Amino acid sequence: MALTVVGMPAQADHATRPHTQNMHAKGHSPHPATFLGEPDGVRHISSDLAFWGNLAFNGNYDGWRVIDISDPDNPVELAHPSCNGDQGDIVVWENILVRSWNSPKTVARTCLGQTVPAGWEGVHVFDISDPVNPTLEASVELECGSHTATVAGVDDGDLIVYSNISSSTACAQVPGNPQASDDPLGDFMDIIAVPLDDLGSASLIHREPLAGPTDLTVRTGCHDVGVIRGDVDMAACASSDTTNVFDISDIRNPELLYTIQEPGVDGHAGRWHSGTFTWDGKVVILGWEPGGGAAPECQSTDPAVKKSMFFYDAATGMKLGQWTLPRPQDGPGENCTIHNYNILPTRNGRYIAVSGNYQAGTWVTEFTDPASPVTLGWSDPPTLTPPDLGGAWSSYWYNNFIYESEITKGVNVFRVSDSRLAGAIRLGHLNPQTQEFSL
Repeated sequence: MALTVVGMPAQADHATRPHTQNMHAKGHSPHPATFLGEPDGVRHISSDLAFWGNLAFNGNYDGWRVIDISDPDNPVELAHPSCNGDQGDIVVWENILVRSWNSPKTVARTCLGQTVPAGWEGVHVFDISDPVNPTLEASVELECGSHTATVAGVDDGDLIVYSNISSSTACAQVPGNPQASDDPLGDFMDIIAVPLDDLGSASLIHREPLAGPTDLTVRTGCHDVGVIRGDVDMAACASSDTTNVFDISDIRNPELLYTIQEPGVDGHAGRWHSGTFTWDGKVVILGWEPGGGAAPECQSTDPAVKKSMFFYDAATGMKLGQWTLPRPQDGPGENCTIHNYNILPTRNGRYIAVSGNYQAGTWVTEFTDPASPVTLGWSDPPTLTPPDLGGAWSSYWYNNFIYESEITKGVNVFRVSDSRLAGAIRLGHLNPQTQEFSL
C-alpha cells in the first residue's frame, strides 16, 4: 500500500498534523497541560488509558478524567476526580479503579479531598460505581511506590493487581546491604489483593523478586507488566536491561520462566519499558525507553536500538525480529521512544500493533512475519514550540478506533482504513496491559 503523507502547519492539532492518508482523525477531548512549565504538585499532564464499556479513563498527574466515548467523533469529559500524586497510571475493573502514586512528597497532598501524608507512596483504590462521583476506599502504602499497575485477574474473590516501581533507589534503608539505599532484592514486583466485596481491605500480599539486572548497580524493578490469560497464562515484566517472563497459572505466585536481554539495551541509559503478547501467546513484544522518556532518542543519527519495537518467541525468548521507527524526529527536544502500545485481537491471525511514541505520535505496525514488519499508518505531531515533554504517552486500539493520550493536549481519536485491521474482536472493556483471554 502506498503511504500518502499530508504535511501541515507547525501548530496543527491531531486532525491536521502530518499523517498517512489512511489515518483519519475523529474526535478530541481537550485537556491542555504542560510538563516543563509547571512544578510537581501543579502538573496535570495526561498519562495512561483504560476502558470500560463506553467510558475511557484517562490518568493524569492530578487524578484521572472520565470520558464518554460512545460517539468517537465527539468524546465528552464527564468528570475529573483529583488525586494529587504524579504518574497516575490506572486500571479499571467493574466498580474498581486502582491508581498508582509514584513517589513520596515532601508535603501533604490530597486525594478526593482526603489528606495524603508527606512521605506516603503506593496505590489508592476507588469505588467507581458512580464514575462521576468516585469514593476513596483504600490506601495501600508501598515502600517503593507504584509507577504502573496491571490487572492480573480475579482469584478467590480478590482482584489481583501487579504494582510496579520505577526505581528502588533510596526507598528502603537496609543495614548491611551493599546497596545501602536500595532494596536488598534490587528488583521486585508487588502483588496486591483487592477483595471485591470489601475494597477497604486491599493489601500487599506478596513481593515477587526479579532476575537481573545484568548490572547490579541498577535498580528499577518492573517498569510495566503485560499479562495474557486464557490458555497462555504468562506475564512479561519489562525491567531495567532484563525482562522477566513468568508463568502466572497461579496469579498470586508467578513462576519465572526465562529472561530476555537485548544488545544495546543499557540499564544506565534507560530501561525496558513495556511488554505484551500476541493474542495467541506466541510472540513477546518489548519496547525500551532510553533517556527516561524526556530525551530526543529517535533522531536520524540515533542507532536503531533506541527507536525499535522488539519481537521474541514466547516459548524460548529467542529473538524473531524488530521494527524500527522509520520517520526521524529531529526537532529540538523532540522526546521520543516506543512507549505504550497494544496488539489487536484479530480473527484473521495477523499480528498488528498500535503504539504511542511520545513526539513520534501514533503508529500502526504489522508484524505477522516478525522478521519483516511493515508500517501500515501513522500520525506524527510537529515539534512542540516552545519545547516541552509531550506527544503520545499511550496509543491503543479499542473496538475499531485508536485512542491516543497526548501528554499536553488530551485524548485524540483515530480510525484507520486498512483491510488488514478488519474483523478484530470487539471487547466489553480493556486494560491495555491485560489480555484476559487467548486466541
